[in-house]
Amino acid sequence: MTLRLILFLLILPMSRALSDDWAETYDTLLQKYTSKSGVAYQAWHRSKPDREKLRAVVEGIGNQSLEGFSRDARLAFYLNAYNAWILHQILESYPTKGPGGGGFIGRTRFFRARSIRVAGQKTSFHLLENDIIRPKFSEPRIHFALNCASKSCPPLHSHAFRAESLDATLTQLTEAFINENKLGIRSTGPNAIAISEIFKWYRSDFEAKGSVLDYINSHREKPFSRKTKIRYQDYQWTLNESS
Repeated sequence: MTLRLILFLLILPMSRALSDDWAETYDTLLQKYTSKSGVAYQAWHRSKPDREKLRAVVEGIGNQSLEGFSRDARLAFYLNAYNAWILHQILESYPTKGPGGGGFIGRTRFFRARSIRVAGQKTSFHLLENDIIRPKFSEPRIHFALNCASKSCPPLHSHAFRAESLDATLTQLTEAFINENKLGIRSTGPNAIAISEIFKWYRSDFEAKGSVLDYINSHREKPFSRKTKIRYQDYQWTLNESS
């Protein structure tokens, strides 16, 4: 083995560890400021050091190379990228009523503007979700992991996503939204339920192996009758701020 190859093999693990520093910082920040009731934006905004740490996280995400990443490592990265950048953009404009200020025009600009940088590329939240995450991974459970900083979004996961635990985590988040979250699914009467508009907007993702109800039942502790009537809840775009 040549000296040059030996040096390369020694440096490679160190480089990967350094590039993953942002994930450790992000995980610590999530544990500090997130809960089942939402995100403590006010406390986070008041802490200049922690806002600077989040800025370092999104800079790390922007510079991250995905060379050599497994499928699960890449998906975990993109989920973290989406959620971390959402948090950063909200904190940069805090106080706010919601993404883009809460209104339709501002919200559209918020999600579609190419104002974020991920793995060396300028992109938008819309493109990141619909041009990368959805088509490249064909994984409907991502809809319960992505968080758009709004009340009706599935709760923000309180840890950074990791490749080694990604499958179990996605299942956990999906089952929690479908079984426990009334903004996800709630009964409105005998054989009648009101479900999140997420199931309407991304219907094609959930119908890959059946109907939307089939997908819901595949994650339900107590499946609904096939005669169940479905209507969609109005989406609440107000900020997912914890009280």
